[in-house]
Amino acid sequence: MPVFRSGTVVAELSARPGLQRVTVELGDGPERAYVLTELTGPVEVGDPVVVNTTAVELGLGSGGWHVVHWNLARREWRQPGPGHIIKLRYTSLQVDTGAAEELRAEVLVDADDLDGMPVVACGLHSQVAPVAAAFAEESGGRRLAYVMTDGAALPLALSDAVADLRTAGLLAGTVTAGHAFGGDHEAVTLPSALLVARHVLAADAAVVAMGPGVVGTATRFGFTATEVGAALDATDLLGGVPVAALRVSTADPRLRHQGVSHHTRTTLSALTRARALLAMPDGPFADRIRSDLEADGLTDRHQLHRVPVPDVPALLAGHGIEISSMGRSADDDPVFWMAAAAAGVLAARRLR
Repeated sequence: MPVFRSGTVVAELSARPGLQRVTVELGDGPERAYVLTELTGPVEVGDPVVVNTTAVELGLGSGGWHVVHWNLARREWRQPGPGHIIKLRYTSLQVDTGAAEELRAEVLVDADDLDGMPVVACGLHSQVAPVAAAFAEESGGRRLAYVMTDGAALPLALSDAVADLRTAGLLAGTVTAGHAFGGDHEAVTLPSALLVARHVLAADAAVVAMGPGVVGTATRFGFTATEVGAALDATDLLGGVPVAALRVSTADPRLRHQGVSHHTRTTLSALTRARALLAMPDGPFADRIRSDLEADGLTDRHQLHRVPVPDVPALLAGHGIEISSMGRSADDDPVFWMAAAAAGVLAARRLR
């Protein structure tokens, strides 16, 4: 059950469209919270607020932030949306976002083909940045769209990585699918979101991933990245080129994620019918990756391509973007970033 507490905003830490970060006084000293301004409106220093503290009290890895649920300084909040499609339906925070399917119907009404567009499907949000950087470097700056699913965090505004990628010009636009919201365009479903990326954003390629906050349970199918299978199948059925970003690690202490993660191996062996392109980074880890894939028959089931990868941490640093995943930097676990970057390189090469 949720936990709500009341307190007072004592400082604003930062703000960008859709998101404020603040400190609140809840009685035990200042604590961090964020405000999803599209849902509740902005807050000011001194405002009394109701805060959801559930995740922090459970010790979940969601960044250590409370969520402002309502600003008691106002009696109502009204921000009319552009259409009649509601997301977060049947919750107290349901919001009229509209959707590209109704707002751009003239473009999408008959759209059913991705025209060979490469789509990189990721099992972690942190893979998006290396995919985007490598794609831009290899493709010479062709248009890459990010499609965010509703498998993890629902507000796109929470993603620092996407905000940084947009500032750096590494993403041509964003689409939020299902109940995820806050993209340049909203979409009702993932297949439709891919068509929005192609026909509304005029993307040359797309990268699909959930937002921050992936879930795993150490069971065979109880993890968010199972959605990679549906993304690969939708891409294939709509005439795109499905590319799977491999999750690989040599630093993760959990056995199931060492080498090629069981999330990748399970999804590619049991949860997709598409014959996907698998990008293996050239270098010292290639033999281990190939061995893990061969052990599950994935080199026969899919198409394995060995590709050189750029120095992605250096590329991102050049744009002022810092990267980490599960608390580990590129120095801590270089193969993780190399494997994601390889998918971006392979997607760019398919454009030729």
